[in-house]
Amino acid sequence: MARPITLFTGQWADLPFEEVARLAGEWGYDGLEIACWGDHIDVSRWDDEAYVQSRRDILERNGLKVWTISNHLAGQAVCDDPIDERHRDILNDRVWGDGDPEGVRQRASEELKMTARFAAALGVTTVTGFTGSSIWKAVAMFPPASDEWIAAGYRDFADRWHPILDVFEEVGVRFALEVHPSEIAYDYWTAKATLDAIGHRPSFGINFDPSHFKWQQLDPVAFVLDFADHIFHVHVKESVTNLDGRNGVLGSHLPWANPRRGWTFVSTAHGQVPWEPLFRALNAIGYDGPTSVEWEDAGMDRLQGAPEALAFVRRLNAITPPAAAFDAAFSTKAE
Repeated sequence: MARPITLFTGQWADLPFEEVARLAGEWGYDGLEIACWGDHIDVSRWDDEAYVQSRRDILERNGLKVWTISNHLAGQAVCDDPIDERHRDILNDRVWGDGDPEGVRQRASEELKMTARFAAALGVTTVTGFTGSSIWKAVAMFPPASDEWIAAGYRDFADRWHPILDVFEEVGVRFALEVHPSEIAYDYWTAKATLDAIGHRPSFGINFDPSHFKWQQLDPVAFVLDFADHIFHVHVKESVTNLDGRNGVLGSHLPWANPRRGWTFVSTAHGQVPWEPLFRALNAIGYDGPTSVEWEDAGMDRLQGAPEALAFVRRLNAITPPAAAFDAAFSTKAE
């Protein structure tokens, strides 16, 4: 199918936006999924027409388009508990402020509202990101977490995100949560619970990233088919497991690419994600949005991984359903 192939700029935000656009354009990407950090997008300038136009101009000079922007970092702080030095490392000064946890959450919420407004000003209809979670810390279920305590976590998520989604709907933009450990939705059943908690609002859906499914031993194809109506965006990212009886799925607090880890991220086409069945499933549900390459690999340079991934995704997107069933000719009678 003719799905656009984009490059997610989140792992490239140490480079100027102009440089990332130049690289992606030279490699042949169709566009960018632009991160709202580094100098790539400053969402506080959503009403600055000249600044918004400057983003368009950079894209146009490099033969690129934009369908999606991302604010994963600010989104993480909306619901997280605790808020600590890890958040200080990923948040801008505007959101961090004095570091008071509830103040950080409230300012992160306002940052997401500005992200929706910036997306609308840029002509983009989908924002990808995280939500954070007040109950992720209970994933091991000890000390024991009561059903009510977990339910309160989903209510906290809904209470904080309904006002954000009001703004998204006001400006005609959707939010796509990346189902991911540390978020309110991190697997199949928590995704269902999250959609229920938010009342299945049409402005809230899923950014599907199969790399987080592989190491959790989940079936990404089944997820695509079952959540078809909620998949707003797709990340093309890989992971690989190394579960040898000593290495565990929780990562053991070891750095990426350490051979003692039970899993790690690798560049697209170098892992264990069942890509062809997944792209056939995307065809089956009629998904025609971006397939956005998210490069993460502690063992491969991104200047190698990004163009390699583009060629790989092009081949997958070339899988096109036939106009008629292959066995239709069996019943065709000669004139």
